[in-house]
Formats: sequence, structure tokens, C-alpha cells
Amino acid sequence: MGWIVVKAAVASVALVLAASATVEAQAPAKDAPPAYGPAHGADVVIPDFQFRDGSRLAQLRIHYTTFGTPHRDASGRVDNAVLILHGTGGAGTSLVRPQFAGELFGPGQLLDDSKYFIILPDGIGHGKSSKPSDGLHMRFPHYGYSDMVEAQHELVQSLGITRLRLIMGTSMGCMQAFMWGETWPDQVQAMMPMACLPTQIVGRNRLWRRMIIQAIENDPAWMKGDYAAEPLEGLRAAEDITMIAGSAPHQMQKALDTPAKVDGFLNDNMNAALLGVLPDGGKTEPTDANDLIYALDASRDYDPSAHLEAIKAYVMWVNSADDFINPPELGIAQAMAPRIKNGTFVLLPIGPNTHGHGTHTWAVAWKDKLELLLKESADN
Repeated sequence: MGWIVVKAAVASVALVLAASATVEAQAPAKDAPPAYGPAHGADVVIPDFQFRDGSRLAQLRIHYTTFGTPHRDASGRVDNAVLILHGTGGAGTSLVRPQFAGELFGPGQLLDDSKYFIILPDGIGHGKSSKPSDGLHMRFPHYGYSDMVEAQHELVQSLGITRLRLIMGTSMGCMQAFMWGETWPDQVQAMMPMACLPTQIVGRNRLWRRMIIQAIENDPAWMKGDYAAEPLEGLRAAEDITMIAGSAPHQMQKALDTPAKVDGFLNDNMNAALLGVLPDGGKTEPTDANDLIYALDASRDYDPSAHLEAIKAYVMWVNSADDFINPPELGIAQAMAPRIKNGTFVLLPIGPNTHGHGTHTWAVAWKDKLELLLKESADN
């Protein structure tokens, strides 16, 4: 496969933001510039990319952001690459924020970017990678998670990396980390999947996704994807559902302790999602209806449950007890974790540092587990 790097740039970390389910996650930092960085952005173009359903794209663009530089061992192999995979609707830069990168990438921190080469790709259909809103609308290939993971693998190979020191994944990225570990077991040294289950998307997890898709498609303004203006009523319903799915009841009860605060929170989230306007007047990309449909539908081919024994990497799998999307009472994680040879499952109890499904972005809640994983997997 021939890869073409078509653009490279240095990005200001202070300006790197991505849309999220809550304004709390969208708000830019107000304090001093981070000690890590700078961020380097680039695109790799994969020619004639074939999707699992047989469709093709003449040029598939995958955008990615990196921190640090590759280090090569005595044999010339890159030995410090860390791949971090984002969640549904996000981008690699979704995690370039104080509560994640600010806790991990700085001097002396666990993923100090003077020691590690950190890669944050935008998945197919997300961020600055190829997506329906580029112009094909609903004629864009209907990618699935398998296609997204294959494109990530192509990106990693294009960077001259044959084995990853670590894969971290949040939500959708968590699921894709499991797929990586099964598909290329000898190419992953350690894995930290956070906020997911390694099983088919069914039950309530599929239900809320289908509710959003149908809300958009039933909006007359959607026009089968060929709209001139966004179908706002469908997107409003989508944002309502997303806020509940990603909510943290204990945190909301504390932060939204008056009716006025609740109303303000709702309005702020709607303005960000529908208009791209943040509470401080800053700008973010508003949600595109077709992109959202594709992103949610992409989970249809996900089911790594049959091959967990194939994973050779050391695994630190972390979920939180207040996760609406992956509720611990299902018992799925507890039943599946023993099948991962070098795996540890951790269920974080509800506490001051958990934030529902979004706990995956708050490194203070789980970075001690990452430290343990890096130590245990050092000689793997």
C-alpha cells in the first residue's frame, strides 16, 4: 500500500478542541499554557481504500496529531509509540485538554512526550479525516469499526511503526482497542481500553443510538441526507439523548443545583452542538447530521467477544460504576475479563473523580492504573 503524507503543521495546543456531549468537555482551558507539546498535525492519504462492504474511496484521508518524536532501539525499531483512540463524534484532539493530556503528557508524567511518541488519529468520518460532510453526504461509503481500525493500522504502518508500546482507547476507541489486540496481537505491547464492553452492541446501548438516527432521519429537513441546512429538530433530539447517555448523575446533582443552572447547561450544550458557539463565545464545529448518523451506525459490525483469548498484550481495562452506556450490573465485563490472558478489569466506584461515561477523559480517576500497566508490560 502506498501512503502519501499531504500536509504537516504545528498546532497551538490551546486552540485544539473537539465537539463533545457536554459543554464542560468543550470549554477551553483558561489557565497557563500546557507544559507539553507542541502538537504536530498531518494527513496521510490511503489510495483506493476498500471498505469491508466492497465499496471504495479513491483517496481516504486520515488526519492525525502527534506529540513527541519516535525513538528507535538498537535494531532500528520504533519502541515508544502510543496510539490513543477517541470516542464517537470526537477527534484525536478531543483528548488534548487539561484533564487528559494535561495529566499525562507533561514533563515527568506517565506519557511524558519527551519520552513517548503519541499519535492521536481522527477516525474515518470524524474530525479532519474523510467524512460524509465533505460532499458525498449519504453516498459516502458506510464504514464500520473494522474499516476504521484498518485505516488506523495503515496510518501506523505509514509512520514506520511495527509494534505499539501502548494503545489507549476511550468509548468507541476502547472498542477499537480490543479489535486491535485481536487482529494484530503481536503488534501491541499494552492496552488500556476505557469505557466499553467487548461484546456486540445490543440492548440499551444500541437503542439510544437508533433513537438518535431515527430522530434525524424523521426530520423532514434531513431530506435523505441532501439538506442545504442542518435538520435542527432532529439534531436537537440527538443532543438531548446524548446528554443523558453521557451524563454523570452525582456530578450533575452537585454542579446543576438550581433550576437556572440546569436551564443554562441545556442551552449551552444546544448552542455548542447546533450553532458551534461555546459559553465563552468561542467557536467549535457544530454537529453535522449525516456525520453523526454514520458515526453511530458504524458500531453495527462490532463484536470481539469470540476472540478475546487471542490478545497477547497486557491489558488494563477500566470502566466506571456510573456509566449509563456500559452499566456494571449487566455483569458482562466481570464474565469476560478472565478470558484475557494478561488482562485486569477495574471497575471504578462512583466518587468525586468519576464523571459517568466520560470518566475515560479524566485521568486523575485512573492514571494510577496506567502507571501499573506500564510497569507490568515493560518486558512484554
